Amino acid sequence: MTDKEYSFGTQNEPHIDRDNRSDYRLTARAQAILELESGLPGVAEDTGSSGQELVCQIRDISAGGLCLFSAEPVSLDALLPAMVFLGNHSQPFRLMVDVVWCRPQDNAFLVGVRIIESDETAYVEWVEAVAAAMAEG
Repeated sequence: MTDKEYSFGTQNEPHIDRDNRSDYRLTARAQAILELESGLPGVAEDTGSSGQELVCQIRDISAGGLCLFSAEPVSLDALLPAMVFLGNHSQPFRLMVDVVWCRPQDNAFLVGVRIIESDETAYVEWVEAVAAAMAEG
């Protein structure tokens, strides 16, 4: 990971204290895709029956959560599958997230999500990647 992809802290952003993440955060230029609705099993995407996805830019990351920029609001307490793309990793991290808060920000929304620990996701790999990024900082 390079300095261009991550930085430490949340400088010049006093409103960040309103979320409750206890983990240290890294400012990140990365992307996350939230799966808002699942597609029908066995139905090809070209039939128009695939799930609904929301592409978000990531503002900051921690081992336990993400802060996202979204074009539309996301329902509070929603449990959503997510794919998180970080620059130095060839494959996305498949995670399960819980929407903790969502608030308007200019012409978009800021969304706070908590990463749910699950054996069926890349949770352990995610925690290791965040730890490695912090060690490089």
